[in-house]
Amino acid sequence: MSPFFSNKKLIVLLASLIVLVALIGFSIKQQTKTTWAEEFVHDTVGWFQQIFNRPAQYVAGFFETIDDIENTYKENRALKANLDNYASVVQENQEVKKENYDLRKELNLLNDPSLHDYTKHPATVIARSYDEWNQMITINKGAQDGIKSGMAVITPDGFVGKVTKVSQFTSDVTLITASNNANQIASMIQSKSIYGMIEGYDPKKNVLSFNKVPVKSNIKKGQTVVTSGLGGVFPRGLIIGKVKDIKTDQYGLTKNVEVTPAAHLNDLTNVIVVERHATTVKGG
Repeated sequence: MSPFFSNKKLIVLLASLIVLVALIGFSIKQQTKTTWAEEFVHDTVGWFQQIFNRPAQYVAGFFETIDDIENTYKENRALKANLDNYASVVQENQEVKKENYDLRKELNLLNDPSLHDYTKHPATVIARSYDEWNQMITINKGAQDGIKSGMAVITPDGFVGKVTKVSQFTSDVTLITASNNANQIASMIQSKSIYGMIEGYDPKKNVLSFNKVPVKSNIKKGQTVVTSGLGGVFPRGLIIGKVKDIKTDQYGLTKNVEVTPAAHLNDLTNVIVVERHATTVKGG
C-alpha cells in the first residue's frame, strides 16, 4: 500500500476525533438550556408541587400540633400529680409539726414540778360521741393503768374534764363543757383569794359559767381562772380559762362570770389523767 493512503487514513481518523470532540462540547453546552417542552413539563410539575405541598404542610403541621397538645396534656397531668403530692406532703408536714409541738408541750407538763404530788397518766383519745360532741370522750387507759373515776383530765393548754366511767382498758371522760353539770369544779381567780364554782357551759358563746363569786370581788376581764384544789380531788392551779365577761346575778348577791375555756376542746388528741395522792383541807 502506498504511503499516501496510509496518511489519508490517519488524516480521516484525526478529523473524526476532532468532530467527535466538537460534538461532545456542543452537547454539554446545550444542557444549560432547556427546550420549551422541557420547560413546560418542569413548570407544570412545579405548579402541582406547589398546590399539593402547602396542604401537605398544613396537614403535617396539624398533626404535629395535635402531638404537641397531647404531650402538653401529659406533662400538665404529671405536674398536677406532682402538685397534689406536694400538697399532701405539705399537709403531712404540718400535721407532724403540730403533733411534735403538742407532744413537747405534753412532755413539759409531765415534768411540771407543781404537779409533783400527783401521778400523771398520758393517754390518747380514741373515740368521741358525735351526738354529744362537747360532753364525752373515750381514752385508751383504764383500771389496768390505775385510772379511777373522778380523776382530772388535762392538756398542756388547760383543764379538760374528769373521768366518770372506768373499764379495764378504757375510760370515759366527761368534758368541762358538758351540759349536765357533771363537772362542778371548785375554782378561783389565779393568785387571788376569789373563789367560786364552774357550773355550766354556753355552747353559743363558748363560755363556762363561773358562779357563786362574792359580789364585792374585784374581777377583771382577762384574768385566769384555775382549779382551787378545795374539792379534794383536783390539783390546785390547773388552768380552766380566762374571764370574758362579768355580770351581777338578778338578786345582786353574787357575780356570774363568763370564762373562755383554755383547752382546745374541739381538737383533743392527747390528754393527761392526773391522779392525786395528797389531799388538801376542804374549804368553802
